Amino acid sequence: MGIIEIAAALVTLAAVFSFINHKFIKLPTTIALMIFSLSLSLLIIILNMAFPGIGEGVRSIVANIDFNLTLMHGMLAFLLFAGALHINFDDLADRKLEVGIYSTIGVIGSTILVAGLVYLVVLWLNLPLTFLHCLLFGALISPTDPIAVLGILKRVKAPKSLEIQLTGESLFNDGIGVVVFLTLAGIVYPQSGHAETGAFDVLQFFFIEAVGGIVFGFIVGWIAYRMLSGVDDYKVEILITLALVIGGYTLANALHMSGPLAIVVAGLLIGNHGRRYAMSDETTMHLDNFWELIDEILNALLFVLIGFEVLVITLIGDYVLAGVLAIPICLFARLIAIGVPVSILKMKKKFSRGVITILTWGGLRGGIPVALALSLPPGPERKVILTITYAVVTFSIIVQGLTMRSLISHVKD
Repeated sequence: MGIIEIAAALVTLAAVFSFINHKFIKLPTTIALMIFSLSLSLLIIILNMAFPGIGEGVRSIVANIDFNLTLMHGMLAFLLFAGALHINFDDLADRKLEVGIYSTIGVIGSTILVAGLVYLVVLWLNLPLTFLHCLLFGALISPTDPIAVLGILKRVKAPKSLEIQLTGESLFNDGIGVVVFLTLAGIVYPQSGHAETGAFDVLQFFFIEAVGGIVFGFIVGWIAYRMLSGVDDYKVEILITLALVIGGYTLANALHMSGPLAIVVAGLLIGNHGRRYAMSDETTMHLDNFWELIDEILNALLFVLIGFEVLVITLIGDYVLAGVLAIPICLFARLIAIGVPVSILKMKKKFSRGVITILTWGGLRGGIPVALALSLPPGPERKVILTITYAVVTFSIIVQGLTMRSLISHVKD
């Protein structure tokens, strides 16, 4: 099947699943889509066990989809911009210290803690992973996924301060997490060309990716803002934002700067300064509607894809057990990464009730960890990391996602 046929199949499935969910089940759309596609995938696996070869065609199609390329160099830029576009910068500035700590120290601390505890599991199960491979897993799983977080937060009534912390953190720590992952990947797989292995080279790589991405995002965002302020035609202005997202993300990656961080910064600039000074009310309405539609469609396709990715996972007993054990490990690391800074900051700042509980449970993982795991070079280590990652992501989206509303209601009461 070609790219058009695959896209047609995914859009059709997403539409059918969405219709069934809307009419009969009424779960949050993204979660429902993943549950449907995951259930269909598991049915194919079971049928293939009973009647060998019956599901090989579908599995071959899924295996030929470059999930990493599709998400990290396709969908991600659009989804991040759509999310950042609706973040109020003043609200974010009020929580800049917390968001900054969660996105940097929290991600790095969680990466190390997850790696250490998962390594104990690896040793116990005698799996083919070194501590460096466990650090790679820690780096890809520690950041909260902005796509999953924003998708769920649209449907739960979280306190405003908590919503800002979760969305702000997820938008920024995604970029930081990818930089940490690429830095570690350059050490573990030096032949991959991600980075050099010297300490100075690693720090230089991290600085250029992270800081360079933020600065680059501000520059291209400012250029787009100046262009927006010079016209008053919503069709042209929407086209400018599209060019900003596609061109900005592609150029940032070409310059070896963080595309995700660049697009988040550009989105914040356009969504605040641009909305206030460069757009008419008509343009703002059309722009919001356009990007909300893009966000909904791509989210639907992404979560259908995530469900089908189980077809390329190696479902060996010890691998699955390691994945199950990694779930509480990741939650514990998240609890420490959030609990320690919040406990310290509480001495000077006021937080909402149940902030640690909600931020811990609301730190959802989604497609980005799966995409990063799939980007690793083929080998036994990749199979183990991918299986563990998929187990954590599945639990996060389905269990944590479905219980977020009840948790927030319980904590607020």
